[in-house]
Amino acid sequence: MHRPSPIETQLATELAEARPDLVPGYTAELPGARAAVLTRLWRALAHEPLPRVTRRVRGAHSLALGLADGRVLHGPPADPYATGAYVTAVRLDGVSYDDPARLTTDLGWPHSAGFAAELGHSAASLALSRANREAPGQEWPGRDWEWEQRVVDGHPFHPNCRSRPGFSVAEQLGYGPEHRPLVRLETVPVAAGDCLLTGDWPDELRDAGRLLIPVHPWQTAHVLKDGPGEPWRTAHPLMSLRTLALPGGPHVKTALSARLTSSVRDISAYSVDAAVTLSAFATDLASRTDGLLHVTRTLGAATAGSADLAAVLRESPEAYAAPGERVLPVAALAATALPASPSWLADFTRLALTVGLRLLDLGVALEAHGQNLLVVLSSTGAPLRLVYRDLADIRLSPARLTRHGVTPPGLTGRLVTDDETTLRRKLFGSLVAGALAGTAGSAPALAAALETAARDLPAGPDLAALLEGPLPAKALTLMRLSPQAPGDRWAALPNPLVAAE
Repeated sequence: MHRPSPIETQLATELAEARPDLVPGYTAELPGARAAVLTRLWRALAHEPLPRVTRRVRGAHSLALGLADGRVLHGPPADPYATGAYVTAVRLDGVSYDDPARLTTDLGWPHSAGFAAELGHSAASLALSRANREAPGQEWPGRDWEWEQRVVDGHPFHPNCRSRPGFSVAEQLGYGPEHRPLVRLETVPVAAGDCLLTGDWPDELRDAGRLLIPVHPWQTAHVLKDGPGEPWRTAHPLMSLRTLALPGGPHVKTALSARLTSSVRDISAYSVDAAVTLSAFATDLASRTDGLLHVTRTLGAATAGSADLAAVLRESPEAYAAPGERVLPVAALAATALPASPSWLADFTRLALTVGLRLLDLGVALEAHGQNLLVVLSSTGAPLRLVYRDLADIRLSPARLTRHGVTPPGLTGRLVTDDETTLRRKLFGSLVAGALAGTAGSAPALAAALETAARDLPAGPDLAALLEGPLPAKALTLMRLSPQAPGDRWAALPNPLVAAE
């Protein structure tokens, strides 16, 4: 019988105080939540270049991983594109583990103790999210934030899919989008001369020579030193947790310095300085996609000299949906009552690759994962066009842009590169191994969609690299186990098209 972990017990105790009605559901959801996290971890162990996995023996019905210390891990074959929780237990030298945190602890790798704690939190928080989820009806939500509340399980492939260390149960219920709260944002006044500001800053966020910086209440409670800010407006939290939709107004991206999945989230001065220039450039470039892509405009961005106190105001993607249409994050498609047919998936894949490859050829690699990339659906559910938000982590190639007669924007730093591997990893890792794989849910479904869509795509070196080589994906577990090596690390996943041949 599974022994509850300390974090599972802690959350249960807090839940009994905050929402006793959810305790039975939380307890019932724990086994499935552990399996969901264990499945994501098993994918990483099977496919990421983890230095302490020295040998992989793949059988028809099993996978054996030889470890550097001589031990052996056994489990089922690992589909790198599967989103279902199909791994309920694995065996380490004959001992069965159904708890990803306990397995990681007993592996005993460098930095695994901290990662194990995060995995325990991920499973417990996922059980809490599932216990409080709302059964989706057949009717489509009417507002963009309602779609985002349907994404209960978080990142489809990251073991830390719901990890929220530093958040109490009451804070998870009060701030997590899947719990459907209203969040009262606060403001902190800062002398305008002490701020870096780009774009327009609304009058309601100005006061006698000061800028009022919108702040998430978790940030003022746990990070900022001067106590709570002034109450401002209520807003609906979106998938990223730190970005919220103001009713009838823009989206507000706040600095929320918490480690949620891979990294600590904040808003750098670099991002603020580049925000409006990048927005204008991307909006103009999107006009070259024949109406298939819109980019939400950055209205204004400000920082008070600290990544912990900054905000970005961005227009809502709803601006790009006509009457009768709906715009929703790609990550929400899995929780949407759509005709989940191979032809629908092929149509969506064709649309996404047409846009992504066209921009890549022009010189822009989008970070088009299921949170940043949104799809506009017709009243019958047909994918019509795409909307992209949050340009903070795209990549620009001056050489490619210049080749197409496009003047590169006056930007330097991490956004700018001509390295083709970096550009392709950025797009393919987020769009294909991320958004499309998460929507397809398995290697065979992804292979069928790619094969059908590719017939209508113009030939070129980028498409050839996508169809013929392994697929890049961020090595999310390796990154968490390598804190001494900042930046992205990559895995080469088997190409589902090649595997299907």
